[in-house]
Amino acid sequence: MQNNIERRKRITLTSKEISELFAEAIITIILLIIVNIAMLFIISSIIDSTPALNDAIFASRKSFVENLNSDIFLNGKNILIPLFLMMDVAFLYWRLIRRYRQMQLRHIISELHYIAEGNYDHRIPFELRGDLNRVVSSINGLVDSTVAAIEEERRIENSKDELITNVSHDIRTPLTSIIGYLGLIEDRQYHSEEDLLKYTHTAYVKAKQMKSLVDDLFEYTKVRQPTVPVNILKFDMVQLIEQLAADFELEASKKNIVVETATRPNQIMMDGDTEKLVRVFNNLLTNALKYGKGASKIIMEAEKVGTEVVITVKNNGKMIPKKSLDSLFDRFYRVEESRSQETGGTGLGLAIAQSIVALHGGYIYAKSTPKWTSFIIHLPLTRNKLPDSANNS
Repeated sequence: MQNNIERRKRITLTSKEISELFAEAIITIILLIIVNIAMLFIISSIIDSTPALNDAIFASRKSFVENLNSDIFLNGKNILIPLFLMMDVAFLYWRLIRRYRQMQLRHIISELHYIAEGNYDHRIPFELRGDLNRVVSSINGLVDSTVAAIEEERRIENSKDELITNVSHDIRTPLTSIIGYLGLIEDRQYHSEEDLLKYTHTAYVKAKQMKSLVDDLFEYTKVRQPTVPVNILKFDMVQLIEQLAADFELEASKKNIVVETATRPNQIMMDGDTEKLVRVFNNLLTNALKYGKGASKIIMEAEKVGTEVVITVKNNGKMIPKKSLDSLFDRFYRVEESRSQETGGTGLGLAIAQSIVALHGGYIYAKSTPKWTSFIIHLPLTRNKLPDSANNS
């Protein structure tokens, strides 16, 4: 896209166009002379054939002629010559400007055809006035929006290709294991019932990994839809996070991690889809338990700030590298580069969380220090009335 590269300039006429303007002027002058002579002849005939009219014109003109000290008006017919001259000049100017505007329009159309041939980085560079300037600005704006739409479509297409590639990679690995172990069972290549149970258990675990990926992929594509249903209810955010902390308490204790809550004030009433927001916090807490290496504490904080609530889910585990922070919410991104599913992650959890927060008119980001790794969510306390299609769950 090239918005400011083309320097604004006036249209330069070609020698052919200058000749056209000159010919237009000559023809117009000749026609005006003929019309003027005809009009003077007709008016003179009318004045000469009406003595009373001639006397009246002469009487009304006499004092003006004396003050002007000129004899240009001494003849009754000659009073019209300056009037005709001014009208001729105005008409000639109008004709030439009209033809010049047509030539400008031809240049604009030529530039538009050049852009239409695929030169989308080009813009009409002419500096004009009036309606033509608005036309040029509109065309350039339309080209800008078209190029932006094309680039967005390419980005979406590349994103789809990337999605297919990542899904194929993540499904192929467990699927290969499932087929391999079931093939061993099918060919009876096991020596004992213990081997058979081992093979079936491995296939079962890999199948669960595939189901987890498919479920997350379905959830991700669902929350990315612009018409996804959002069931807005009024609820207490403090009560919600306290319930979540209690739900994860047992799982956290198995890893010697304490889950705590801190809220200010003690009740924060707000609008939101509790089912979807629970998914957000589940993903954040699950990530903290799985990837917060060395963590001993997870804290969920909620604070009312103006017209929004700020929720922070943080753990005191291993710091996330700075280069990874900006990519955390990209789908299929994992801080560990092996893309191993041994930790159970699909790389879609944070992308889903970001989409759900965006559905609520908020935003989420992460920051990490040697002391705390924090995921911070800003949500509005109230939501404007949604379209009917978004209110039905």
